[in-house]
Amino acid sequence: MRHAITSVAATVLLSACQTASPPAARTPAPTPPGTPATLQFAANIDAYKSLVAQQIMAANSAYTFSGRLPPMLPAIVVLDLSVGPEGELKSVRVHRSRDSEASAAALAAVRRVPSLFPPAAHLMHRHARTFDFSETFLFNEQYRFQLRTLSGPQ
Repeated sequence: MRHAITSVAATVLLSACQTASPPAARTPAPTPPGTPATLQFAANIDAYKSLVAQQIMAANSAYTFSGRLPPMLPAIVVLDLSVGPEGELKSVRVHRSRDSEASAAALAAVRRVPSLFPPAAHLMHRHARTFDFSETFLFNEQYRFQLRTLSGPQ
């Protein structure tokens, strides 16, 4: 009898020492169709501005240019944008410009973005209702633009 108890105890102890098989790797759920890609999280202000600039450029491919900036830019427009906690555009206004045609083009470009911008709540000051930042539109002779945030050193 003693041998049977020892045998059972040893079996119980050995089974308790076994490691469980690792859980199956979880794959992220696919993004439902029509879900904006803007649900990305920006770790800081520069990353946020980059995500917003990418959205503006993607929504305006017919109005943009790439490559090196011309030595003389015919128009530069600085816009002030205010975005709500969920990424909704609350307001956009011209901060600085000397060219009304370029100003209108820059405002239209921001309003052409079809979806929300990335959520901004984590970047907002404690009691702020909006996250406020600026973006600079750099226009060439054909009134096509690049955004300063994405243009890099020239």
